[in-house]
Amino acid sequence: MKRTLLGVIVLLLCALALPGAKTLDMWVVDTEGGKALLLLSPSGQSMLIDTGFPGFNDRDTTRIVEACQAAGVKKLDVLVTTHYDMDHVNNTPSLLAKIPAATFVDHGPAAVQDPRTLAAVKAYADLADQGKHLSVKPGDKIPFGDVDVLVVMSGGQALKTPARGGGGANAACAGVERMTWARANEDISENANSVGLLFTFGQFRMLDLADLTWNRELDLMCPTNPIGTVDLFMVSHHGHNISNSPALVNALGARAAIMDNGARKMGMPATMKLLRSAPGMQALYLMHWSANAPDDNPPSEYIANLQDSPDGKWIKVAAEKSGAFTVTNARTGESKTFKK
Repeated sequence: MKRTLLGVIVLLLCALALPGAKTLDMWVVDTEGGKALLLLSPSGQSMLIDTGFPGFNDRDTTRIVEACQAAGVKKLDVLVTTHYDMDHVNNTPSLLAKIPAATFVDHGPAAVQDPRTLAAVKAYADLADQGKHLSVKPGDKIPFGDVDVLVVMSGGQALKTPARGGGGANAACAGVERMTWARANEDISENANSVGLLFTFGQFRMLDLADLTWNRELDLMCPTNPIGTVDLFMVSHHGHNISNSPALVNALGARAAIMDNGARKMGMPATMKLLRSAPGMQALYLMHWSANAPDDNPPSEYIANLQDSPDGKWIKVAAEKSGAFTVTNARTGESKTFKK
């Protein structure tokens, strides 16, 4: 009897120690309408997507470092630079002075040639060339422990071979027209060249297309949907309405979405309405209450930073292999779990 009891105890302890019991953790850092997403794989690898704004007394560097400390991260295994706009790459030198990185991922040469962008790219490239430097294309995989990370967009090019679960006709494309640009041509901008990633951990799937623009979304999603459905959608382009087309949002079937908007940057009314009415959507989270859409903000429990509260609160996600995931609002400490 004692041996039998001991065997049961050992089996239980082993079950608790299995890697499958761990979660894929994410911290959406408040960069006031920039982008910085920290991920920690169940097997302990770290990835940061973009580094936020430069300046402001190292505001975004400080906030990213705080998230790294919360995650127990002292060195980034992978730093992904989705594109070379100021709110995504210019803070990289400041951050890497505090947290080093081993592997650097980007879309390759700059899509625009203005002096400010070229200077930012040079500062980034000088650091990237000191580590392992990868310029990715659609279909590539980024090594990230026990999490599959598939490049679905890069350099203005879209994934052609469907991911697992994708490849069917996309009914959400019906009636969605391509945009024409009244000012600068967004189809050749850095935004349109963003690196877009599909994360898969067991049954959990998350899509992050950075600042990908409307027409490039249509290139990816129409007439067939190579992605399939996802559980969590990181809202594109800080909630701008020149991104987040119905052909994308309505096809994904996400149960929750997180928007990295600023108090007065993006978070546009049309995007808010589309996301909240999308098939399967249960919750839309915002980094900030949006002054651009005062009548369309979700309830305050889904907003990390309110109008009159101190900024800098993050949103944390813990995803399980089962496909369930839990979203925690750091401002309130409240969590909501979304079952598969």
